[in-house]
Amino acid sequence: MTEIGAIPVPSDAGSLAARELPFATPGGVSRLVHAAAAAPSVHNTQPWRFRRVDDATMELYADLDRLLTVIDPMGRGLGISCGAALFNLRLAVRMSGHDAHVTALPDPAARPDLLATVHAAPGDPPDQDERLLHDMIPHRRTNRFPFDGRQLPREVFVDLVHAAHAEGATLVLVKGRTARRVLDMIGTAENTLAAEESYRVELACWTDPSRRFDGVPEHAFGPRPRNGELPMRDFGLDGVRSSADFEADPQLAALFTRGDGPLDWLRAGQALQRVLLAATAQGVSASMFSQPLDLRPAQHRGDQAGPLGHVQMLVRFGYGSPVPRVPRRSVFEVLDPVEVPRV
Repeated sequence: MTEIGAIPVPSDAGSLAARELPFATPGGVSRLVHAAAAAPSVHNTQPWRFRRVDDATMELYADLDRLLTVIDPMGRGLGISCGAALFNLRLAVRMSGHDAHVTALPDPAARPDLLATVHAAPGDPPDQDERLLHDMIPHRRTNRFPFDGRQLPREVFVDLVHAAHAEGATLVLVKGRTARRVLDMIGTAENTLAAEESYRVELACWTDPSRRFDGVPEHAFGPRPRNGELPMRDFGLDGVRSSADFEADPQLAALFTRGDGPLDWLRAGQALQRVLLAATAQGVSASMFSQPLDLRPAQHRGDQAGPLGHVQMLVRFGYGSPVPRVPRRSVFEVLDPVEVPRV
């Protein structure tokens, strides 16, 4: 068992003796799971389930029925998605005045789908930064539309770097010729994926207009880049999507973890979500590229680390117009039914 992800805050158990435990009531459970389930996920699959254990404890499970078997057979993207939900859950626990102690992968042999146990312990009230990040949860969006080309101020990007570091990951700005090579690599991967029928079938499943509570709806696709230089994921709908001019010099960053296994994917997801919430608080938009990572053969994942470790996500940052939210499953769909004492 591995302890990760606790947000350290000095505790004062005496002042919290009468404070209600976060999972003690149906309202508390609903509020926290609602926050967790607002996390981003690959193709908006929302591949998570939650189980209340007791008044102080919640378990996070991978919903393996939502695994993308074509582009994510090993569950890397699923793990990152669930890690993002885990970070939101931790923040929500902090809003109750408790610390969130996380045990990741508590029983990998018997229950590989059990990704984390979150236990609430007495802690101080949340600080200003924690409140700000929590307040950003309902406002964070994936923005696949053009950005206006303004560069992020250095202090803003430094704030994002610190956010990733706080979760045990490294965020690095990708600039100049390296950025161009990365964009070319993304474009090549996108074209390779689009040529595979199995990929097109899987993508069509998660972009089906009949999906009301998950998947990527048409309004979130974004337009096609008119000059073709920015390799945004093509969600199909030939002849329906418009074209637009995207920023000429996209600002890219790479998120690294030291390792490349289930624990690292959870860590990457928590770091990614902290970065995205910090960006939202700064008025910065973001979208993700994972196509080159989707193409890595399963047998070669985890065996070629660079000086910073393994790339887990490529992120495009900038300043864009607001975009609408994508659909979400209800708390009742992602929470395993258990009896919660009523007060």
